[in-house]
Parts: sequence; structure tokens; C-alpha cells
Amino acid sequence: MKKFAPILVSALILLSFALVFIGAGEKVPEVESYKIGGAFSITGPASWLGEPERNTMEMIGEMINDQGGINGVPVELVIEDTVGDETKTVNAIKKLINSDQVLVIVGPSRSGTTMAIIPIVENAETPLVSCAAAEAIVAPVKPWVFKTPQSDKHAAMRIFGHMQKSGIKKIAIMSGTTGFGDQGRKQLIAHADQYGITIVADETYAPQDTDMTSQLTKIRGTDVEAIVNWSIVPAQVIVAKNMIQLGIDIPLYLSHGFGNIKYVELAGEAAEGIMFPAGRLLVVDDIPSSHPQAKVLREYKSMYESKYEDAVSTFGGHAWDAMWMIAEALEIAGADKAGIRDALEGLQNFVGTGGVFNFSASDHNGLTEEAFEMLTVRNGQFALLEK
Repeated sequence: MKKFAPILVSALILLSFALVFIGAGEKVPEVESYKIGGAFSITGPASWLGEPERNTMEMIGEMINDQGGINGVPVELVIEDTVGDETKTVNAIKKLINSDQVLVIVGPSRSGTTMAIIPIVENAETPLVSCAAAEAIVAPVKPWVFKTPQSDKHAAMRIFGHMQKSGIKKIAIMSGTTGFGDQGRKQLIAHADQYGITIVADETYAPQDTDMTSQLTKIRGTDVEAIVNWSIVPAQVIVAKNMIQLGIDIPLYLSHGFGNIKYVELAGEAAEGIMFPAGRLLVVDDIPSSHPQAKVLREYKSMYESKYEDAVSTFGGHAWDAMWMIAEALEIAGADKAGIRDALEGLQNFVGTGGVFNFSASDHNGLTEEAFEMLTVRNGQFALLEK
């Protein structure tokens, strides 16, 4: 063994000189690429969420690489279709972490699937930036989990605030039996009292249901003054159609899960007058240029609609925000998962499509109720409820 010692010493000396020489020049990438995982409901009942998220992630990946990468390192995207199914999502996340060895993950699209994989990313100490809205994803704080959508808690508060101003005191709630619907229902129940609102009726429906007349007939027999319908899948628009069929002429509020113009198109005339909280992306033309989000909103809308010839949605915006946050974290931390996590937690005044984010050790969403506007459907288009 001793006869190899001089050779080893010489090799180490040469390596030392090489490292000094390299250090005097440009920074050499730590890895060949920064691997970023994506897990979205690209197909299945929530495809109107996952498809624009996937498209947006790919668009930003191309942008970053066309500009020379991050720290001179290209990004490599590995994207999985979860089909909105919890078991498929769990398998996809395990693949991304164990086989693909990604540094960070964007997604999933849905609240239920996100909740299902939190123990996995926490155990693997892999940063996750979810595109799902439930407050429970980040409250209480999980060290490795962040999210970009505005929270269902704040959406409920915005709806109740508008009801309070309108003199509405008795309501019915309807919710889908998905993770998003269940968490939203809990927020509505939790915050109604503080706005002087009584929930008279509480009905649910499955995401595959095609008729809500049974639930609405029960509601029609009460003295409610408005209905709140909380869902993320196309089934949510059936409530609006069935209300017209049953002659129920009271205000209908939906959740921020309505933030895709395709839902309006599916509902047709029944969509007129629906009210819901959403980010400003859907009404960017009504946002003054002086607003801190105006530039980002217009840039994303223009780029996405030009590239994909499809209307922008708030869901794609969640992926836009997540990807640029991750890009900033990678620039700071490089290929270090713990460093990426720390950089994400330290983001302040990050202007995204969902709002101006201020993360901290106690807040992994970084948005307030002010990230929402109250919108309505007017002549088949999204519009500010009150200008």
C-alpha cells in the first residue's frame, strides 16, 4: 500500500493546483443540471388545473435555459401526471425523490393530493411548493412545504365580508367531497360567526355527480339569502345550472376554484352574476399600471396566451410563482436541498401573480386576505365585482 503513497500525494498536489486555477476563473457548476420535479393533475377531473400548471412550468424552464440557466447551470424538468389521484400522486412523488433525485418539487394541483404526500417530502427533506390552496397545507407550518395559491381561509373571509356589506345573514353552503371542498367547508364553518352569518343548510356532493337538484331542493325549503358553493372540479357549475332550473333566485358565491374561464364557458348563461374571490390575474386589464403586481400579471398573461393560444388561468399562475421562487432559491443555494428550503423561507416582497409574498419561519404561504379581489361574471367574462 505504501508504494502508492507518493503517487497519491502528487495527485492531491496537482488537484489542489487545479482547484486554485479553477477558482480564479469562472464558477464551475456543482452539477450538470438542477433537477426540478413537477406533479400535476394533467389529466382527469382536475385537468383544468394541472394542464396550465404543466404548460407554465415548461415555459419557464425554456426561458431559464434560453437565458443561460441559473448560475450557468441548466434546469432539467421531470414532470409527472397525478391524474388528481392520491395513490398516483404518492407514487409520482416517490419516483421524483428516489429515482429522479430532484432537488425541489412543484405541485401537486389539488389540496387532497398535496396533503397525502406531505409526510413523504418531509421525511425525504425535499422542498415542495404546492399549487393547491388549502390552509391546512401550511398551517401548522411544515418545514419543507410551501404553497403559492391564496388560502381558502382568506377566500372565505372575502366572501363573508362582501355578504356582510350586502346585508346577507343566512346562507347555505355546498361543497365537493374532495380535499379542497372539505377544507373549504371547514373554513366557511369556522369564520361565519365573526361576520354575523348563520349557516342554515350544509350540503355536499361527489366530484363525479351530474345533478344537484336533490341538495338544492332541500335548500329551497329554507329561508337562506345566498348559497356558497366550494369546489375545484367542473361539477361546481352544475349547481348554477340547477339553481336556474329550480327557480332559486338568490346570490351564488363560488370559491377561488372557479378561476378558469373554461368553467364560465361550461356554465353558459348560468354563470352570469356568479361572485367569487380570485387573484388579479383574471382581471389584469382592470388593474392600474401603478399596482405592484401589474407588470408581472401582464407579462405572464401575454407570454402564456401567445405560446399556448389559450386563456390564462389562476392555476397556471400558481406554477409561475412557484417556478420563479425556486429559480431565486437555486441562484442563492445551488444544488443543496436544505439551502433551497432556507432560501424559500427567506423570500420577502416577492411579486407574483398571486400577490406579494412574504415568507417566514411562521408563514409558508406569505399572503394575506388582500391578495384577493372579489370578481363576478359579466357578459361571459370575468370582471371586478366593484371597481
